[in-house]
Formats: sequence, C-alpha cells, structure tokens
Amino acid sequence: MLVSPLCEMLNIRYPVFQGGMAWIADAQLASAVSNAGGLGIIAAMNSNGEQLREQIRKAKELTDKPFGVNLMLMSPYIKEAVKVVCEEKVPVVTTGAGNPSEYMEQLLGAEVKVFPVVASVALAKMMERAGAHGVIAEGCESGGHVGETTTMSLVPQVADAVNIPVIAAGGIADGRGMAAAFMLGAVGVQMGTRFLTATECNVHRNYKEKVLKAKDRDTIVTGKKLGHPVRSIKNNMSREFAKKEYDSSVTAEELEAMGAGALRSAAIDGDVKNGSCMCGQIAGMIQDEKSCKEIVESICNSAQEIMNGAGKWVK
Repeated sequence: MLVSPLCEMLNIRYPVFQGGMAWIADAQLASAVSNAGGLGIIAAMNSNGEQLREQIRKAKELTDKPFGVNLMLMSPYIKEAVKVVCEEKVPVVTTGAGNPSEYMEQLLGAEVKVFPVVASVALAKMMERAGAHGVIAEGCESGGHVGETTTMSLVPQVADAVNIPVIAAGGIADGRGMAAAFMLGAVGVQMGTRFLTATECNVHRNYKEKVLKAKDRDTIVTGKKLGHPVRSIKNNMSREFAKKEYDSSVTAEELEAMGAGALRSAAIDGDVKNGSCMCGQIAGMIQDEKSCKEIVESICNSAQEIMNGAGKWVK
C-alpha cells in the first residue's frame, strides 16, 4: 500500500488531500473522501461562523476519520471561521487567498495542523517560519485562484527550500501525476478538479457535464488585471470577461461586478453559460464519474504500480 510521512502525521490511509472548492466542498464530499482514506476538506469560503459550524458537525456525523477545513483568508468572516475551527477541534486546516500568519498562533494554540496553499518559494519559507506543519505547492494548472508558476517548476523548488512536508497540487488527476509529484519531492497530492465528478459531489449536474466534456485547451485564466487570476472553463462569461479585462473603458469595479456570484451561479444554480465553472487544466483527462473511494484507491494503486515499475523506463 502506498504510504508517506503525511499518512502518519495526519492519521490518514492515503496521502491525498481534497481541494477546498467554494460552493462545492461541503460536508458530504469531505466525509466521503475521508472515509475513502484521504483527507476531506470543507470549504469555509464566505460562510459565517455558524454556517461553517453546521457543516463541520455534519461531517462529524458522516465520518469518524480526520477531515479538515479550508480557510479563505479574504472572507469577511475569516475571524469567525478561525474561532469555530478551534472550538470544534478540527484537526487540519488548509488556507488560501493570502498569508495566514495573523491566525497561526491561534490555530497552533488549538493544536490545529496548518497547511497553507503557496504559489511561491518565498511564501513557503515564510509559512515554515510561522510554524506551518506543511505547505501545499499549487501550480497554475489548477482551477480557481492561480499563481504564475507551473506545478512541475514550483514543487521541486519549494521542496528544496523548506524542511516541512510539501503537498503537490495543480494538474494531478491520476496515478501518473501522483507518481510524478513524489519524484518532484512532494509527500502527497491535493486534487480538486478530479473530485468534481465524484458521485458524492453535490455540484450541479450541468457543471459536472461541463467538466466531463472538457478538452485539454478548454480552460482560460481571467482576472490578472484585478490581481487575482482565476482559471475556469471557457464559456460565455469567461470569454466576455477576458474581452473586457483589457478594454481600457471598462473599470475594475465593473469587472468585479461581472465576477460577483458567478461561481455560485454555476455550481449551485447550474448556469454554466453565464456562471464561472472553475476547473483545472486536467479536466480533459476526466471522462467518468466514480465514487471518492474509487478515485482515491485507483489513483494511489496506479501510482504505486508506476513507481514500482519505474525501472523498465530507465536502465
């Protein structure tokens, strides 16, 4: 069985994190991934404290395995979310959309293991100094908010720069990607897009179909002008946004208004034409629906087989 230091640290069977996708990563998906042996993650997104507490308690009813919460640092309710995570004794948090240094003392004091998502070596080193238990090095192939550096380039540089565990994210959806991540210096992987088509994922059926039908070049990055680029599937909304983004007559406020509520529109309401279908470049490889158990086990078993047989490729 494929194991890594991450498994012992977090008391999980497989070194697989599920991405904390806003409006998608709820208690049902997180508990299913945890029951499958990975680490399920609930997205705190812009939920207030009590909404997040409800999801955490629901997950506790659905699994007796460890799970985590993704803290979106730009949320207006971030302080409430941190407080609830500590009160509910959530064992692990991942953080995104910023620097969690302000909350590290509070989280660490509550014995929460913290794994910030980083898109640069500099932030990874800063997080190590702040006491993070590990970092998630996420390349620009991923869906949602992205950085500038690819997974292939970012992971080994981060692994060389820090002495804490590195989890690779961005462009990973099968055993080959997982095996490659280990070769680059990671001790585990985080996957978001692959779980969009999990049978336990509650994202709208239209969104799932959009992912299942996606090809290798069907995603686009928009929002660079605003300072927070996002990767999503090409549709009416993303194409129009890209067109207006570099139109000097369109203000930043107008662009922000275009994106407001777009993810919810697609993920909850099913408007995949005018909503934002955040999704990674790896979507072109995802052509079936499987349970979280099937996804986790097949990827890990495949990675193990690939690494065991690597000698046949190089003599």
